[in-house]
Amino acid sequence: MIIVLKPDITKEEIEHLTEKIKAWGLTPVVSKGIERSIVGVIGEEDVLRSQPLEAFPGVEKVIPILAPYKLVSREFKSENTVIDIKGISIGGKRIVNMAGPCSIESYDQLKGIAEHVKISGAQVLRGGAFKPRTSPYSFQGLGEEGLKMLREIADNLDMAVITEIMDPRDLGLLEKYTDIIQVGARNMQNFTLLKEVGQSKKPVLLKRGISATVKELLMAAEYILAGGNFQVMLCERGIRTFETATRFTLDINAISVIKQKSHLPVIVDPSHSTGKWNLVAPAAAAAIAAGADGLITEVHTSPEDAFSDGEQSLLPDRYSKMIDLIGSVAKAVGREI
Repeated sequence: MIIVLKPDITKEEIEHLTEKIKAWGLTPVVSKGIERSIVGVIGEEDVLRSQPLEAFPGVEKVIPILAPYKLVSREFKSENTVIDIKGISIGGKRIVNMAGPCSIESYDQLKGIAEHVKISGAQVLRGGAFKPRTSPYSFQGLGEEGLKMLREIADNLDMAVITEIMDPRDLGLLEKYTDIIQVGARNMQNFTLLKEVGQSKKPVLLKRGISATVKELLMAAEYILAGGNFQVMLCERGIRTFETATRFTLDINAISVIKQKSHLPVIVDPSHSTGKWNLVAPAAAAAIAAGADGLITEVHTSPEDAFSDGEQSLLPDRYSKMIDLIGSVAKAVGREI
């Protein structure tokens, strides 16, 4: 339920209203918009039906939220959420580019890739220190050693850092080294993990599950916002369908659907969704045309030697060409890189 506040409501009146809501066993979330401020109420809404909310000083009207996801919805917040990370705005006019290797393999490997993607225009360095792999015998990542490399190299290049969390017990460790915490597709409905990152002050990139619907993705994001962390980006990274020509199927429709239903930024992963390096640039261009706010792309200086995902990793010069391509698309749809 949304409680719309009058423009002249006082701080004391807001505090009185929110304290009453808490006393009813519900959670109030105040959102200050450009024209109006609102209070979103989380919890069993039947409790509110008998309360004279519109009689409270400063309350203009009460509107029920019909969608099962409350805080994520456009009903709760009509304007786009823009997340600021070290001066990088995500969700605004400018397209954000995140790039780097699938796995951090060595200091020199990561440094070389980071320097290339930085020159091409990437603002965020990606790299996996903890790798979720289908086989327990595959390379699992360098752990904290990899995180230290990632942080040092990114700082030297004035880039932000994104890396994936696998275990709620590692949250404190990741918060020490990263700027954006990535929740991978396999963990999209790991509700214990979602609740933990909901308590974090770090922005979160939530990837869509391999077989998840848009509604399920938004409900997963609701867990994080309900925990108090509103700095959430949603990532379309391809879903499993009957098609075998690509690794997954990039759901271009989902980008526009999510933008209509939610105020959160949308990032697209053209690498995992296609699984083939020569399909990454076309998929990236389509994503920007459909309204994506950014891309997260895998880049490697020697894909044939990559510890993981070499077949979908772009060489640095191909990444540079992709950035030129999406720059043209962005300009055509009123965006910039």
